[in-house]
Amino acid sequence: MKRQQLLIGLVLFLIFPPGISANAWNIPSLPSLPSPSPFEKVVMIFSTKGTPNKVEIENYLKKYPTLKLRALFTETFNGFSVGGSRKDLLQLSQMYRKISATYDNQSYSVEKLYPSALSLIGAERAQNYYDSKGNRLTGKGIKVGVIDTGIDYTHPDLKSNYSGGYDLVDGDNNPLETQIHEGEPTIHGTHVAGIIGANGRMKGVAPDVKIYAYRALGAGGSGTTEQILAAIERTVKSKIDIINLSLGSDVNGPDLPISIALNKAVEKGVVAITSNGNSGPNLWTVGTPGTSLKAISVGASTPVLKVPYLSAVQLDKPIKLLPFVGSEKWNLNHTYPVEYVGIGKKKDMINVAGKIALIKRGEIEFTKKVKNAEDAGAVGVIIFNNTKGSFVGKINSETKIPAVSISMLDGKSLIPKKVPILASTIYKVEKDLLADFSSRGPVTVNWSIKPDITAPGVAIKSTIPNKGYIELQGTSMSAPYIAGAAALIKQAHPEWGPNEIKSSIMNTATVLHDEKGNRYKVYEQGAGRINIDQAIHTETLISPGSLSFGKLTNQFDENRKRLTITNVSKQKKYYHFKILKYDENIDWKLPLPFSLKPGEKRTLPITAFIKRGFHSSDEMIEGYLSLIEKDKSIEIPYLFIKKEPTFPRLMGFSIVPGDSANTFRYEVYLPMGAEEFGIALFEEDTLKFIGFLEEKKKVGPGLKENQISFTMPEYMNKVVAVAFARTNGKEDTQEQSLKLLQNDNGKK
Repeated sequence: MKRQQLLIGLVLFLIFPPGISANAWNIPSLPSLPSPSPFEKVVMIFSTKGTPNKVEIENYLKKYPTLKLRALFTETFNGFSVGGSRKDLLQLSQMYRKISATYDNQSYSVEKLYPSALSLIGAERAQNYYDSKGNRLTGKGIKVGVIDTGIDYTHPDLKSNYSGGYDLVDGDNNPLETQIHEGEPTIHGTHVAGIIGANGRMKGVAPDVKIYAYRALGAGGSGTTEQILAAIERTVKSKIDIINLSLGSDVNGPDLPISIALNKAVEKGVVAITSNGNSGPNLWTVGTPGTSLKAISVGASTPVLKVPYLSAVQLDKPIKLLPFVGSEKWNLNHTYPVEYVGIGKKKDMINVAGKIALIKRGEIEFTKKVKNAEDAGAVGVIIFNNTKGSFVGKINSETKIPAVSISMLDGKSLIPKKVPILASTIYKVEKDLLADFSSRGPVTVNWSIKPDITAPGVAIKSTIPNKGYIELQGTSMSAPYIAGAAALIKQAHPEWGPNEIKSSIMNTATVLHDEKGNRYKVYEQGAGRINIDQAIHTETLISPGSLSFGKLTNQFDENRKRLTITNVSKQKKYYHFKILKYDENIDWKLPLPFSLKPGEKRTLPITAFIKRGFHSSDEMIEGYLSLIEKDKSIEIPYLFIKKEPTFPRLMGFSIVPGDSANTFRYEVYLPMGAEEFGIALFEEDTLKFIGFLEEKKKVGPGLKENQISFTMPEYMNKVVAVAFARTNGKEDTQEQSLKLLQNDNGKK
């Protein structure tokens, strides 16, 4: 394995959605009716083997006086429709040898329409504004680089905007998505590009941008640090205005190469957008390059959605259902018994026909659990976690029943105690909630607030290869909304650089609250959810858009930061600062009220004193400052870190056999170093301790890598390596199963 792949397993921040079920319109089942009359006039659809021949079909229909050809289908469906008596139509279906299937002419109705993600974030309004040259804001003339899996530039919605690029994987000028003959095919980059700038049947945020594709992730969506860095280099040299990186790793540190490279790209005038990651809802889960200080890191919020909840009389409250990746859409509209079947083995599925199978996570892969339940006649599957918290699973093969996940606590509440649980599904309309999977901050080492902003990232429909469209979810989908927004802002304000664009996006965001009305923390949502139209028309810019005061060392410490306020309007403005919520642990020293002339800017100190009687048990103190101008308020997120919070002491542990016999090569990231660091080896089957591969004291912060000689017992071929880091009495571990290489003498 290449060195770059060992630490940074760059992944696409994407969660696949469930497929659209055949009963997506929720048509209820009807009571039994009398058999229809054979002479009833109806319309039927017939599919044919191959392209239908109109002349041949009309000649054949002459045998049936009631039948008449209505329509011929040749582009998206091979077949034809015929009207006439049911009797003659049924005879036709049996006698005409080229008919392969018969369908009733069913009726459909539209679902209630909800505002689209584009409407929610103000993109549709923004596209009706004009730049100084009288052009509508569509991103015209703005160059956006998509550093991803490549794109299908032949897609009818993308081909007019595709302007070039480069393939860093194959080393050529053809950045097409991975095709099936090249390995595991990809769709990710095409989906991202469509959100930014689709211009056809679907419209992106900025439908007239120039899209440049940089294929830095190959088959299966994986790539290396080297490829990502090379792509960033090319975008800077090509003077790309905006770059989007919907990718990342699980390493929360600001000092890794891609984060550093993005900081440099921003300094050179490039607006860098990166997804925050899909490892939420736990804190400290943001990964590089979402940790880049100067890039815009994007978390995922929900657009307007109809969300399924499971309801039963035995439950204290309805349980939210999280769709599995690749599953059918949960669309159950009746009451069903819930049958608990343990971990979901085939032998346990003896009584699930017509029921919802409740399965515990573990031992068996998700796809097998669902398939076992489907084969036994279950109508749906609920898999509950075997550890604390929620999760989003993935189904790897086609199944025909829906599968969802819930937490361990919710799962246990569904296990019948005496009376079997009869559950029904209720649907709630939700919007502007933080997606559970969206990674949270803050960043280790420099303790900065990430994400910077949020955007819709759930059930986002966009382009995929071969002229297709699909709904996907993840912060991978959120980032391109911000990239498209940046293109519209850049067109409206060509004189603005990356800092001004970032400030306009953050300064005008909507602060988000959960279902109970509680505000999400600033290290969960950043400034809030983007409002593109307001960002374009803002008259005041504040930079930086958030204040990270760092870690406290002593009580009564003075912490000082500086804010630059710019009046970008054509009128004189009067400002004053205000604390939104009093905190008894902090005394603020804020600037006195001031005014700015049109175009004037001023840099002012913001000072906070930690009180001597500081007694908060919280590890982090966060909130918002407000800059007030008349009836307008700009919210500025702030964050203090209490001494030594419970952040992960090690991340990104990876170990492989070395380059010669009896050697091992590892990499690990220690954000703040460790008093003790080591790697212990255990026998996989028995967990018997083998020995220490590495054992050190007082290890400094950052990336650690080494190749070590270690002779294994000859009978062993699989071990578990456990890396540990201890600091101030706290220890974190990560483990990895390791298959040993075969020695030259044939022994393991």
